[in-house]
Amino acid sequence: MPAPFMDATAEPVRRFNASHDNLRIEVVRGPLDTDALSDLAVSSLLLGESPYDVLLMDLTWTAKYAAAGWLEPLEPLLGADALEPFVSGALPGSRFDGHLWSIPLQGDTGLLYWRTDLMERPPRDTAELERIARRLQRQGKVRWGYLWQGRQYEGLSCVVLEVLEAFGGHWWQAGADPAGGRTALDSPEAVRAVDWLQHLIRSGVSPAAVAGFAENEALQLFAAGEAAFLRNWPYALALINEGDAPVAGRVAAVPMVGAPGRRGGGTLGSWGFTVLRGSPQPSAAAEVIRWFTGEELQRHLAVEYGYAPTRRSLYEDGALLAQLPLLAVQRQALESAVARPTTAVYAQLSDVLQRQVNGLLSGDESPASVMAIAQRRSEQVLSSAASGVAP
Repeated sequence: MPAPFMDATAEPVRRFNASHDNLRIEVVRGPLDTDALSDLAVSSLLLGESPYDVLLMDLTWTAKYAAAGWLEPLEPLLGADALEPFVSGALPGSRFDGHLWSIPLQGDTGLLYWRTDLMERPPRDTAELERIARRLQRQGKVRWGYLWQGRQYEGLSCVVLEVLEAFGGHWWQAGADPAGGRTALDSPEAVRAVDWLQHLIRSGVSPAAVAGFAENEALQLFAAGEAAFLRNWPYALALINEGDAPVAGRVAAVPMVGAPGRRGGGTLGSWGFTVLRGSPQPSAAAEVIRWFTGEELQRHLAVEYGYAPTRRSLYEDGALLAQLPLLAVQRQALESAVARPTTAVYAQLSDVLQRQVNGLLSGDESPASVMAIAQRRSEQVLSSAASGVAP
């Protein structure tokens, strides 16, 4: 599993091992970077005998790994109703091609953070967000209006997906075949969506440096009191409120907003547990997954680290909701969460989108031409995959 998840679960794993005589969990610390973790896992799988039984993976990997034959279907191990206790909004990406491959550990979505000391309520839509941001900038109360992730990496794909949803566009249109579909990046709605991102930078609502921001850079600047709004994941609130951040206790969050007259939606960022094909102990692996995704550990991750749970019961726990008010916001956000394309070539499609939009943010190309190129290159990726040729 990635390093942050290992750190967050280290003490519960220690207790598990101390209380179980017949089963011991050994967690292998993966790299922090998502792509690096996938590369490490794929390298071991290509050798034919993976040293791992269980892999915690980003939901966007499921189709690729399942199509390659690297995963065990989970119905025989966990039962056909294994997903029944989980919030439905956290489940996209768990199934592919008629089978269950992944059990979600956390149900994060992109959220919009706002300064409660600078405004009475959050913006209702993107237009109001921009108006409030500009007003606060003119008044000298903040340097920047809105911070988000514009670096060329997966975080930018998540941001673009949210903006596409906000403006009525789509990244992916699923086909009749669950394994098929097409992209729609050159639609007028999609062009308007990325035009808005470019406009935020050109108008000064967002800094030009946002084209190099990942989550941490945007979070640090916001926590320092430099901006009115921030796009980030649920864990950000705990980090903002701990320590001596200038805005600690003066920040709240809402689901991502849409353009005027439209409903927004945050990108679903779930990670889930899978059993790797060839594991010599699949039943034990299934037991470990039950424990990792159970109520007790998810409660620990929510309280101590701010991770959004996936168990429905935790969103209905009055005491927990009183302790963590953000859970009510996250449950609402999960109802409108947007999943990234479910396809075995997702990584290639995401790379295309990241490259083109990041170039738009840091260059002088027009949104229409950039999205036309993104659509054409995405079609080439899909065509190559359909013909069995490496894109």
